[in-house]
Amino acid sequence: MKQTESLPLSHSGAQPTSTQAFWPGLLLFLGVLAGSTAVIMIKASTEFPLLIASYRLFVAAVVLSPLFFREVRRSETAYTWKQVGWSALPALALAVHFMTWVIGARMTQASNASLLVNMLPVALPFFLWVFYRERVTKVEVIGSLIAVSGVFLLSAASFRVSLQTFLGDMICLGSMLAFAAYMALGRKNAGRISLWTYLVPMYTMAGVMCLIVALFFINPIKAYEPQNLLYILGLGVIPTVFGHSILNYSMKFFRGQVVGIANLGQIIFAMIMGIIFFQEIPAPIYFAAAGLILCGILTVMLFRK
Repeated sequence: MKQTESLPLSHSGAQPTSTQAFWPGLLLFLGVLAGSTAVIMIKASTEFPLLIASYRLFVAAVVLSPLFFREVRRSETAYTWKQVGWSALPALALAVHFMTWVIGARMTQASNASLLVNMLPVALPFFLWVFYRERVTKVEVIGSLIAVSGVFLLSAASFRVSLQTFLGDMICLGSMLAFAAYMALGRKNAGRISLWTYLVPMYTMAGVMCLIVALFFINPIKAYEPQNLLYILGLGVIPTVFGHSILNYSMKFFRGQVVGIANLGQIIFAMIMGIIFFQEIPAPIYFAAAGLILCGILTVMLFRK
């Protein structure tokens, strides 16, 4: 497979200049914004959750397939099963994340699920070191602590530990770990395969995995409500094609921990959209937590080497 363009981020962690980082930074901002729309459409939909997870991945694969075939035609060497294999493990991690998040969130309190799934900056450095030998910097540690303290503040008031919710808590924790593995694998693959030949097989395989699991609970051959089909289409295009794809693309330009912390911005955007679309006015502590998360994001974005 032909190698992708040279990366402005070296293996040692050298950062692009401020001018070079502006457009990738703006794109990362838009990707986080796109990803935050998922909760709105999932909440509005009444379709079976595992079918939603599967179909949104299939929609993303279909939308991006022309770019995949163009990339394959342009490549100087044959696209082989070896390259397909590079997408297999991230696909498994993404499918596990999508499925366990839906299951775990329904088995525990919303505050518990929100806290555990947003502990990404805590777990991501471990996976980045395992897959990429990338170590976090002091600035990233400081930014992570600030952002995660906002997540703790958001959930601490209502977080509960009980035997009734323990299993759900553990499933949500596993969902977060799967997402961290998915992000770190995207970082590993960012420099050895083109974006489209990586993403399309990954979305397709993850969609198949989710559909196979869904078959144990529901027959997908049934009538679908038009509004649910629109939500599935929206989920496939906005938070998947734009959200997840941009997060993977950003791994070419920024260190993995920077992308992981920036992704916490979804909490802020989701709060704003909840106010706009559902008139859900959050408690004052939510605004304080959002401020801490924003400070953590700005710390790693503005004070990188």
